[in-house]
Amino acid sequence: MVDLKKGARITGNTRDKLAADLKKKYEKGASIRSLAESTGRSYGFVHRVLSESGVQLRGRGGATRVKKK
Repeated sequence: MVDLKKGARITGNTRDKLAADLKKKYEKGASIRSLAESTGRSYGFVHRVLSESGVQLRGRGGATRVKKK
């Protein structure tokens, strides 16, 4: 994992390395929230980096609501 300082702008080669690492972990089943926690970045940042790197994001988990009759 790339060493990140909280709130620091991540650009260029560092961002590419981070995106590749996050993509690999996400595709192995890690959640966006767990990735955000482990990197010290926000959920939105991790989501954006994954989207930029072309990852097919998974749908939300959990039960769906059913209309009562």
